[in-house]
Amino acid sequence: MADNGAQATTTLTIDGVEVTVPRGTRVIEAAERVGVVVPRYCYHPGIPTRPAQCRMCLVEVEGRPKLEPSCTLQATDDMVVHTASDTARTARQAVIEFLLVNHPLDCPICDAAGQCMLQDYAYVTNQLQSRVDEPKRVMGRDRIADDILYFADRCVICTRCVRFMRDVAEDDALIVAQRGDKAYIDTFPGRELDNPFQGNIVDVCPVGALVHEDFVFKARAWDMDATASVCPGCPTGCNVTIDTMENQIVRVKPRHNAAVNSWWMCDYGRRHLVMTNRGVRAEVPLIRDGDGLRPVDWATALDWIAERLGDIGSPGGRAIVSPDASNENLFFLGLLLARLGVEAAEFRVSRGDTAELPTVPTLKLRADRAANVAGAGIFGAERVEGIASGEGAGALVVLDDGLDGADESFGASADLFLYLGTRLPSAARNADAVLPIATFAEMDGTFTNFEGRVQRFHQALTPPGSARPAWMILSRVMARLGDGDAVSDIRTAFERMASDVPAFEELTWDGIGLKGAPAAGTAAAADA
Repeated sequence: MADNGAQATTTLTIDGVEVTVPRGTRVIEAAERVGVVVPRYCYHPGIPTRPAQCRMCLVEVEGRPKLEPSCTLQATDDMVVHTASDTARTARQAVIEFLLVNHPLDCPICDAAGQCMLQDYAYVTNQLQSRVDEPKRVMGRDRIADDILYFADRCVICTRCVRFMRDVAEDDALIVAQRGDKAYIDTFPGRELDNPFQGNIVDVCPVGALVHEDFVFKARAWDMDATASVCPGCPTGCNVTIDTMENQIVRVKPRHNAAVNSWWMCDYGRRHLVMTNRGVRAEVPLIRDGDGLRPVDWATALDWIAERLGDIGSPGGRAIVSPDASNENLFFLGLLLARLGVEAAEFRVSRGDTAELPTVPTLKLRADRAANVAGAGIFGAERVEGIASGEGAGALVVLDDGLDGADESFGASADLFLYLGTRLPSAARNADAVLPIATFAEMDGTFTNFEGRVQRFHQALTPPGSARPAWMILSRVMARLGDGDAVSDIRTAFERMASDVPAFEELTWDGIGLKGAPAAGTAAAADA
């Protein structure tokens, strides 16, 4: 640090462009400041060690006799770096040719095709044919964890996986076995790879050597649509990218956010997200017709509900909400509850074991297994251990709670029982109306994580049948009752919420961006 308290900086020139960076910055990182991506395999910004293992990031520095690896080379004042000189390019071509001597040319069947760094560089340098006539080495594949396959033939021994486990997860279960052209990745003798964050080794692999078993031969990069989202597995709110194909989630990968999850996510979150849209779903609105429920269109259902609400006035009652409901869903539900005279909602949260990533303090699989516990609290919902009896007069409104443990008479004595859900539990059979809603993966919205950071998620899937976001449905119910206009887009929904709820009043949909922003009065706001 400089004497005046300002951070000391270094100024250098990279490919003819002058750049100033904090002292201690590596050249490979400084190059990115000027839009230059130096080829790399072993370097990863989230893994602290820089072994210069692959030699792909060699650059030429004026005044120095040899090429140097930019991933370990610290930037210094007046340094002049050439990342694309003839000498540097020739060296990289030699590295690629060396790697391709034994690397199988199985791109048509490799799950990393289209997202493989070796494939990309070989194409850019036009090294699509080998000068070696001898047969390639054959090493086969192995299962190094319950759900991770290792294709040794494809491995370039970049050691990213080994260093993630050792330096980030602080679990030295992986090693490089043997040496030279016989080297491969394996578990340490007598150890098993059984870590709650081990799936990240697949994400950091620059080639197709490590693959999740349930993803093998399932999709190609060009077949999938990628959507920025937030993991709903626990209140941490890890930023993720959801890859979908044919309206199914086929892969989930962490998305970088230094304030939340860095580059990583837990394996529980991956599995939970992939299963989000599985199972039988509620697809059409249902309204009471005698002793049963009959399907109707949305206009009929909303008109029927508005008429019933007008008839009963404000009888009071109770509400049960899901802590996985978005902020917008909870806000518009709150407008309906106020109209009904329901003073408070309750929610319950399933719990499980915790798990920490030692080197990332904010990243933790938390005991609460729900995305928006903090958001439910902001909207005044009270946490309970279980569902009380559904008996009693007044209104009963349920927002996407599975009603596990509810008895057969649940809600039968209510003046009006409304159930909004993604599925139709048997306990909802006494409802006067059942409204099918979209899951978080089928709509846009926001969650509030454990420290009060409001984060956006975006629609990755098409809702089944007539299911729609709860905020969209509830705004139309309120519009029929003369309370505001029907809302059809998330920006308008968020703006109306922000104008009425103090915690969100300084936030805008666009201002939140893809990294999130703190709600007023929360721990995240205090640290901002």
